[in-house]
Amino acid sequence: MTNLISTQLEALGIRPVGPVFFQLPVPELVEHAVRKQEAMLSDTGALSFNTGKFTGRAPESRFLVKDSLTTDTVNWGKVNKPVSPELFDLLLQRVSLYLSDLPLYVRGVQACNHVSYAQNVVTVSESPCQDIFVNNMFINIDVEEMQKVDWTVLVASKLQVEDHEALGLPTKNVVILDLNRQMILIIGTSYTGEIKKSIFSAMNFYLPLKHNVLTMHCAANVGKDKDTALFFGLSGTGKTTLSSDEGRKLIGDDEHGWTETEVFNFEGGCYAKTIGLTYQHEPQIFKAIRFGSLLENVLFKPGTREADYNDRSLTENMRASYPIEFLDNVNPTGFGASPKHIFFLSADAFGVLPPISKLTPEQAMFYFINGYTAKVAGTEIGVMTPTATFSACFGAAFMPLHPMHYAEMLKQKLNSHPDVQVWLVNTGWVAGPYGVGRRIQLSYTRQLIRSAMENHLGDAGYESHPVFGLQMPRECAGVPSNLLNPKKMWENPEGYDEMANKLKGMFDENYAQYNVVEAVK
Repeated sequence: MTNLISTQLEALGIRPVGPVFFQLPVPELVEHAVRKQEAMLSDTGALSFNTGKFTGRAPESRFLVKDSLTTDTVNWGKVNKPVSPELFDLLLQRVSLYLSDLPLYVRGVQACNHVSYAQNVVTVSESPCQDIFVNNMFINIDVEEMQKVDWTVLVASKLQVEDHEALGLPTKNVVILDLNRQMILIIGTSYTGEIKKSIFSAMNFYLPLKHNVLTMHCAANVGKDKDTALFFGLSGTGKTTLSSDEGRKLIGDDEHGWTETEVFNFEGGCYAKTIGLTYQHEPQIFKAIRFGSLLENVLFKPGTREADYNDRSLTENMRASYPIEFLDNVNPTGFGASPKHIFFLSADAFGVLPPISKLTPEQAMFYFINGYTAKVAGTEIGVMTPTATFSACFGAAFMPLHPMHYAEMLKQKLNSHPDVQVWLVNTGWVAGPYGVGRRIQLSYTRQLIRSAMENHLGDAGYESHPVFGLQMPRECAGVPSNLLNPKKMWENPEGYDEMANKLKGMFDENYAQYNVVEAVK
């Protein structure tokens, strides 16, 4: 290890008695994982890894340290739950002692692909697969030139907080962010997404407050005319899929910042959901899953090493992480100009939102603050009713500040860039709700987005949605015209009106909790 990183770990009480594997190249990490029987190679060369009990994040066990820096800045509540500095210190001591007795995997990387905002991150874990994930998902740098450590992430996957009840914690696993001392503890879970989203949460605190950078849970790509597009959306709405377009270059698939003049990626890789993945529908992602990629909770077809992306018996949240350069169409700089188009992706399982609609600035604020999608109780037998999910700014789970802080920043951006066009895109259901209707074809959604970015979507004019007031294009080349007005797809128009008014009521009820300006109301 470098002296800088060694000193940092010693200061945290980590004094390894065993080997320390520092900045190992991926082929060696693969050998370690296979030798430890932690993972297996698939037929494409990707490493297949089972994260165990946790196949997703555990939000009920995530906390932030409440201290002089965060008391009046963090939006405390169900998402950002407080713990004391003393409890953090107690758990830090346990983690340090635990990790000191194990072979360790240590890596220095960078978050934020921008010279003015780059943050050096050091991760310490007990797993070669987790180290591959860090290598894939963050920006690789020459650690010999690292002048300081900005953030430290300690991952003790197999440690349990046995006395959690006495400590006031809900579970034996816990994730705690100390935003003041810039340290993160991940205890009792092997799900690698906790690493990624903890650093994202940290950036969502640090960059807006210190640098006035709008942080965004979105994908971004850029066209041949240097026109940047952003794709906001919650998990499963299509950020990764729709931003991976053969005609445009990908800036990043999940986390970005927006300065006065630029959009830049926080990451060096992609973390794609793979459920139902096929070469036909998502060739870029499919081809990226090769040696150096990490498959998570993906089972093999019986008797083979071929990934079975339709077997959801472990989880629907099966994933693949890979370096962004594994894709063919990547913008190598990691940043682009301020956007020309912004797409809010909502998978509407009620089947009432238009496949695409043009938003006014006021509507843009309304849909950004609501951050809507619909969850389907997908694999539960007999469950046919969709559930509306509202996550402010399309990422409330990762935002330490009040949602209105980010919303006001977006409002300022739209005011400063009046040529930016914002669109609402339904990647969910048409012709009825989930269980009755059908999912909108990906090819139609791609065509609608491409037409919007080519400024042809409104050539035949727009019509207004009677309930939501959304501007729906009358025509789009390559897309059936009756698809553009969702009511025309329902066999029962009265049923459509009833469902649309029901969903609008949910929007308004959720929106009422925020203190918003009269113009947006």
